[in-house]
Amino acid sequence: MELKNGTEVTEFILLGFVGQHKFWLLLFLVFLLIYAATLLGNVGMIILINTDSSLHTPMYFFLQHLAFVDLCYASAITPKMLLNFICTNKSISFIGCVIQLLVYGTFVTSDCYILAAMAVDRYVAICNPLRYPVVMSRKFCSQLLVGSYLMGFLNASVNTGFTFSLKFCKSNAINHFFCDVPPILALSCSSINVNIMVLTVFVGFNLTFTISVVIFSYIYILAAILRMSSAAGRKKAFSTCASHVTAVTVFYGTLSYMYINHGANRSQEQEQMASVFYGIMIPMLNPLIYSLRNQDVKEALRRTGDKCF
Repeated sequence: MELKNGTEVTEFILLGFVGQHKFWLLLFLVFLLIYAATLLGNVGMIILINTDSSLHTPMYFFLQHLAFVDLCYASAITPKMLLNFICTNKSISFIGCVIQLLVYGTFVTSDCYILAAMAVDRYVAICNPLRYPVVMSRKFCSQLLVGSYLMGFLNASVNTGFTFSLKFCKSNAINHFFCDVPPILALSCSSINVNIMVLTVFVGFNLTFTISVVIFSYIYILAAILRMSSAAGRKKAFSTCASHVTAVTVFYGTLSYMYINHGANRSQEQEQMASVFYGIMIPMLNPLIYSLRNQDVKEALRRTGDKCF
């Protein structure tokens, strides 16, 4: 929908996926099942950690909040996307688009910092086990968590503010299935150089800082594991880190591809698939990763099952 000069944008149109009108029912059912699995997995993880006393440790304190932020940012975009599959009116109000981007950006960024905090937790547990209860105190864990949410809100509010301060006169049709910064910038008739710089600096800092924390933590962890004389000890140390390493690799890989390489010669289909993966698939996969690759969670699930049946 083309806009006349001076027309104030009051709503946007979410165009969704390329060719979605042909396969709307299939897409609706697939994403509905994914979202249902996301709700079940993350809510189940939160309940399990709260109810099983053996999981009341710093590692699972962070995992509980990882499940919470995954649930929040998936819920920020998926219900509206599902609604657009079955409704002819695919509009979202201006303020609705602002809120969606703010909520989504806050929790995605918080996810980065919580994953980094979990790497610090594993570093202390393996490299300084005797000091672990002192270093990873409830106060310190709470400070890391609050810092994660604050950094998420700061990043999202700055980028959201800069994005929606632009003038939109080209069109109000967003070539995406949710309100994200890159496709919104494409609608602006204002200069977006500052916006791209702000996006690159903020996202680049958040990714570089948190990835650096993860990498350096695991360098020290790997060195400590290789110094262990016991094969059983090495196996146990590797098993406690395996699920976190898997989650970190999947999450940071797709997020870096999407934002750090913005402006690269990528098709709209590639950008949408990357968004589907980190925005919809990862929140579903994380509970599976931590339940299938984590012995403590599997034992807690077994105990809970025994109590129920």
